[in-house]
Amino acid sequence: MAHFAQLDENNVVLNVIVVDNSILLNENNEEEEQLGINFLTNLYGSDTIWKQTSYNGNFRKDLASITGTYDPTNDVFIMPKPFNSWTLNDNFDWEAPVAYPDDNEIYFWDEDNQNWVLP
Repeated sequence: MAHFAQLDENNVVLNVIVVDNSILLNENNEEEEQLGINFLTNLYGSDTIWKQTSYNGNFRKDLASITGTYDPTNDVFIMPKPFNSWTLNDNFDWEAPVAYPDDNEIYFWDEDNQNWVLP
């Protein structure tokens, strides 16, 4: 199954739709993203915007996530920002301002105190 993200005019992901792979097959039996886009714009309207996304992250970095974004310059989907204090790194992953502790414990981020805390 192929996955497609519906984007708004600011490249924010509105929805993720699954399309049967057969929809994407051209006359040479090769998958083409544009065939899926054509199918979805016919179904949901010519004013809708679609980009194929990868369920297992094989292309465009991550599976598109509702309220996440698509970066057309780098051709990647970016997960929603988890906390206001976090920043996007060079690998398009969100990073806390403090490194996650490396002591085999499970921590949660405390945005108010800007630190990792044990439950």
